[in-house]
Formats: sequence, structure tokens, C-alpha cells
Amino acid sequence: QVQLVESGGGLVQAGGSLRLSCAASGRTFASYAIGWFRQAPGKEREFVAAISRWSGGSTYYADSLKGRVTISRDNAKNTAYLQMNSLKPEDTAVYYCAGRSSVAVTIANDYKYWGQGTQVTVSS
Repeated sequence: QVQLVESGGGLVQAGGSLRLSCAASGRTFASYAIGWFRQAPGKEREFVAAISRWSGGSTYYADSLKGRVTISRDNAKNTAYLQMNSLKPEDTAVYYCAGRSSVAVTIANDYKYWGQGTQVTVSS
């Protein structure tokens, strides 16, 4: 079992950058694939990025965000990151990290463990 806590959200102007963190409890963080998802008001939760477990050698991105976001992980710190650049007002949402003890996937329902979310607001 793993507990996840997101941080790093906030208010940023369009064109700015943020780095979100997903801190995990437990000694088996490396064995979990991590995904980032977001949910804007009135919209469904959508996939942002995912990274494979162990070395994180495989990464996956939503087509709409490719080139603007980078997912990474530091197993020594039990933390995953989501670097977001060139932010747009439409990126405003609550961002969640999620974990599963298997291969990385893009479907939210396939992740068992979720953080509480961190709010990202991009002003125009």
C-alpha cells in the first residue's frame, strides 16, 4: 500500500511554469507506476502523464500536452514530479497523482491509490 500527497500547485500567469510533486509513503515506491491526471470544473478527469515503475524508463503523455509537460521520478526521495511549462488558462484544474503496482497505464480507473489533489490556476 502507498499513500500519495501532491504539492506544488498554485496561481501562475499564462506562459509560466510549475513543478508538481507527488510524495509517497512506504518503502516500495519504486514498485509503483505513477500517473498524473487532472480535473477541471464540470469536466471529467483526464490523463496527463504516466511513468513506469522501477527506473521510470517509460513515460507516456496525453497528446494535447506533449511537449509542455515532463514526468519524472526520484525513487530515493519517494517522489514523482510533473514539470509543466508554457501553461495556458485551459490547464486550470485540480491535478492528482495516482499509483498502481503494475505497468503504467493511461486509464484513471486502473489506478488504485490516489492523492488528494493540488489546485493549479492559470490566469490569462
